[in-house]
Parts: sequence; structure tokens; C-alpha cells
Amino acid sequence: MTKTKRTLPYSIKFVGGTIIFVLAFIVSMIFGAANTSINDVWAALSSSTVSDQAMMIREIRLPREIAAMLVGAALSVSGAIMQGLTRNPLADPGLLGLTAGANVTLAISIALLPFTNYFSIMIICMIGAAFGAFLVLGISSIKKGGFSPFRIVLAGAAISAFLTAIAEGIGLYFKISKEVSMWTAGGMIGTTWTQLQVISPFIIIGIIIALCLAKPLTILSLNEELAVGLGQNIRRIKTILFIVMVLLAGASVALVGNLTFVGLMIPHIVRAIVGTDYRAIIPMSTVIGAAFMLMADTLGRTINAPYETPVAAIVSLIGLPFFLLLVRKGGRNFG
Repeated sequence: MTKTKRTLPYSIKFVGGTIIFVLAFIVSMIFGAANTSINDVWAALSSSTVSDQAMMIREIRLPREIAAMLVGAALSVSGAIMQGLTRNPLADPGLLGLTAGANVTLAISIALLPFTNYFSIMIICMIGAAFGAFLVLGISSIKKGGFSPFRIVLAGAAISAFLTAIAEGIGLYFKISKEVSMWTAGGMIGTTWTQLQVISPFIIIGIIIALCLAKPLTILSLNEELAVGLGQNIRRIKTILFIVMVLLAGASVALVGNLTFVGLMIPHIVRAIVGTDYRAIIPMSTVIGAAFMLMADTLGRTINAPYETPVAAIVSLIGLPFFLLLVRKGGRNFG
């Protein structure tokens, strides 16, 4: 007689992920270069007090942590969609050219349109993300035999390096290296409520659309012929999901700069917890991705306080070993 492996219901797993997210948010609001207590945070958020500490929490720390939540959720969902669409376990917006493409158009906009507003910057970043993705997918499909996970990753690495070099060259030529590097460092420092008001609706809308298309994405990730047999309009679904990926990656770069590995790690961790159904993967990726970025930003603010450690460096220190382990396992889910 064989024993069947019991697993927790998805609702319990999601509640657990939400608790982790809430705890990460509380910790991120308490700790920083200027440590505060939970009572200080509660007083600043629940009353109209105008003390220096309350203003610091409301106008500096809170928008920064909301930015971390949005970016973590956006990149995680974008990575999950990309892995499902391409059936490539190594797919990630940062590794496949989306964030590098957004970054180079961001550098161009800073150089040529220095007074443009955040809405325009976001649109420019989305165009760049689409351009980077088209380059990677186009180059990786040139060789006969169609797409290959490792071929896409190699093309993504080459295009990302090329576009990053272009962005740096633009920074040097136009003497705006400092401004460009502030974005490419991948930090939430200096995030304002105005930026959040412009960009957050696009991220929220993108995640909602991804949730609505989770079921067809699950079928596409398993078998494209099955999706056709079930009457799905594959071209339309792929187009919408590609637009959502570009929307999420472009908005993230416009908000905090170039971040790699978030969209690779979180979906794999989530799949190890909830399985392969994207109706479970996307909501869980949203909360776990948000929690991860909150913790990474908190580390960046506290590990060498009062100086900032770039959050991109922290994410890369965690993400690179994860990537190498994933490659060694042949791309199978982590866990």
C-alpha cells in the first residue's frame, strides 16, 4: 500500500505568502538609516502629525516601499508569463533583453528629452522593452529548428550586454553618466508620490490582465496544440500577454531602473510551492515578488547604513547562484 503525499490547500499557501508579504512590509517601514519603532510608523500613517520623523516616513520611506512592492510584483509576474509563453525555464525580463531595451531608451530620453515627464518616460521604456524582446526573439529564431531555451538565453545575454554598452556610451557622450547610473543601479531611492501616481496604474492593470488570462496561459505553457483544439485564439492571447510583459517590465525600469533575476527566481520558487497552474502562480508570484523586493530594499538600506547598497547588487548576489543551479538542473523547477 502506497502513501499519497498530502499537500496544503492553495488558499492556505496564499494566506501564508500574504503573511510573509505583510511582515516584510512592516520590517521595511521600521528599519533603515533612521531606525523607527512600529509605534512611530503607526503614528505617522494614522495621524496628521507634522514632526520630522513622521514626514520622513510618509514622504520618503512609504513611497519607496510601495515602489519596491510594485516592481517586485511586476517583474515576477512578467517573468512567469515569459516562462509560460516561451516554455523556457530560464526566461526572465532582465535576461531576455526587456529591461536592457527599456534601459537604453531611458538613457536616450534623458540625453535628448531631459525635461520629459514620467508618463513619457514610461512609454519610452515600454517601447525599448519591446525592441529588446524583438531583437532577442528574432536572433534566437534565425537558426533552423525554432526556439531553444538555451539559444534564447544566449541571445538574451548578448543583446543585453550590447544594449547596456549603448546606454553607457550615451551616458559618457552626453555627460549624463551620473543620471543614467542612478537608474541602472536599480534602486528605489528618491521615489516620489508623483511617480507612483503615474506608473502604478499601469502595473496594476498589467497584473489584472495577467490574472484574467491565467487559464489560457496554463494551457499554452503545457501544449500549444491542445490550446488550439480547445478553441483558443492563440495569436490574440500571445499578443496580449506580450503587451502585458512589456507593460510590466517597461514600467518597472521607468520607476527603479534595470533589475535582473527577480523574474527568474520568483516564478520557480512559486511553482515549487503551488504547482504549474498559472491561476495559482500569478497571484502567488505577485505577493512573493513584492515581499522579496521589500526585503532586498531593506537590506540595501541597512546593511551599510547610512550608505546605500544598490539593491541590484543584492538581487544579483542571490540570483546568480540560483540561475547557475537552475542551469545545472537542466531548467527544471527549483525545489
